[in-house]
Amino acid sequence: MNYEILIGFCMAAAILAIAPGPDNIFVLSQSISNGVKSGLATVAGLVSGCLVHTTLLAFGISEVIKRSDTLFWGIKLFGAAYLLYLAVMVYRSDATISLDKKGVSSRGLGQLFWKGFTMNVLNPKVTIFFLAFFPGFLFSTELHPVIQFYVLGLLFMLIAFVIFGTIAVLAGAISNYLKRNSKTGFYLKWMQIFVFVGIAIYLILSDK
Repeated sequence: MNYEILIGFCMAAAILAIAPGPDNIFVLSQSISNGVKSGLATVAGLVSGCLVHTTLLAFGISEVIKRSDTLFWGIKLFGAAYLLYLAVMVYRSDATISLDKKGVSSRGLGQLFWKGFTMNVLNPKVTIFFLAFFPGFLFSTELHPVIQFYVLGLLFMLIAFVIFGTIAVLAGAISNYLKRNSKTGFYLKWMQIFVFVGIAIYLILSDK
């Protein structure tokens, strides 16, 4: 078991969870508007949705790994290309972090959990991202690929829950900080770009 790969995966997942995106911005806006419990309910839904994507990936790609080294290499090249595409999209995007609370209505905790869950599960970009991100971080030659994908998925969910949960709990302080420090979005934008490019290069250079 290669713990260095797992540590690298956790670091990359943490940076991507911190970087501004639709999910954590929604959690932040929900917490500011309706309180910490509302934010945490949304977080629980978003994170739970990742289990669906992990399952699809684990049972789909594990068969590819067993049957064809060439096809698996092709998937890794696709993953690298997609991550570079994401880096370009982030580069072209506005670095300003907008906390637009319009349309953030008050809902029950169960409704917010379901909202977060469906936001995640019905977003095909999440499936594609998992497909691009996970295969390069298989960390063991002894463990079955399905188990490894679930380990990576659960680590990703845990990291996302901790970071998104922290955003929900500290929403007020984070909002005030972002208002005082307008360049935060710029730094987080470039940090996200470096992670995407770094993982893409890693996928291209790494062995199976």
